[in-house]
Amino acid sequence: MWRSMASLSGFLRSKLFSWQQTGLFHSGFRLLAADKELLVKLRKKTGYSFINCKKALEKFSNDAKQAETWLHEQAQKEGWNKATKLQGRKTTEGLVGLLQEGNTAVMVEVNCETDFVARNVKFQQLVQQAALCTLKQCRSGGQQQASYSKGFLPGEEILQMKTDELTLKDVLAMTIGKLGENMLMKRAAWVMTSSDMFIGSYMHGALQADLPSSANISFGKYGSLVVCRRTDENSTSNITELGRRLGQHVVGMNPLSVGTIEDESEGDAETRMLAQPFLLEPSLTVGQYLQPHGVQVLDFVRFECGEETQSSEGGRL
Repeated sequence: MWRSMASLSGFLRSKLFSWQQTGLFHSGFRLLAADKELLVKLRKKTGYSFINCKKALEKFSNDAKQAETWLHEQAQKEGWNKATKLQGRKTTEGLVGLLQEGNTAVMVEVNCETDFVARNVKFQQLVQQAALCTLKQCRSGGQQQASYSKGFLPGEEILQMKTDELTLKDVLAMTIGKLGENMLMKRAAWVMTSSDMFIGSYMHGALQADLPSSANISFGKYGSLVVCRRTDENSTSNITELGRRLGQHVVGMNPLSVGTIEDESEGDAETRMLAQPFLLEPSLTVGQYLQPHGVQVLDFVRFECGEETQSSEGGRL
């Protein structure tokens, strides 16, 4: 009898312990699930690795705000250290980014060491941020009425611009830290026109952009902007397609000036745009091609990734 009672008592103690353990397990499971959800949110918001996000949350007892701040600080520090080590390595690859919104358009060039990195989404995000900052700055300067304005920015000036939280100089350093290549913010150009004009644009060697932002940006190795004015309001020409064709000509034929409609062509050696044989219809000069379309070319900008410029050093860290 005593053995039976002792056996029953042991059984009850065993069950009680089991229930306690089960309760602790469920409680711990809920806690771990909450921690994992917080980790996933922090990872998605910042883009940093799970390991670093986990380390940050542990360091600040799951305070997501403090963890995020710390992650940014560490990324900047590590990026700057990496950038310092990589200084001096050649940056002959990269991308031209072209962003156009209405009657405003910008082009930027950012260089890196290899074409492999140029195709990385993080590098493309850097180019996009440079373009968006340039667009914002040129709009803040205003423009003259019934005309157009054009400007150029060296890399050093671009690096001083700010995104929502950081300067582009810090963003560049952090991108270098993430991708492990030296990079150079080379240059930017912008064009703004009044409502009676339009901007033709073209990007050669375009890459498919896979960015979360809805900004109308394209990437490639050659880009052009062409400032045009309608001379015939009754013209039925498709100005978007016409502008693209003119931009294609600027990229392919590399004119040095616009010239005038009266210029006589010097054939393949011609450098004045309106006197050059039109790339898509070589039997006509650009000026002759434009006449029936009722469009006048006023100016253009051409970027070729990696080309020598007057300020070829660009914006280095």
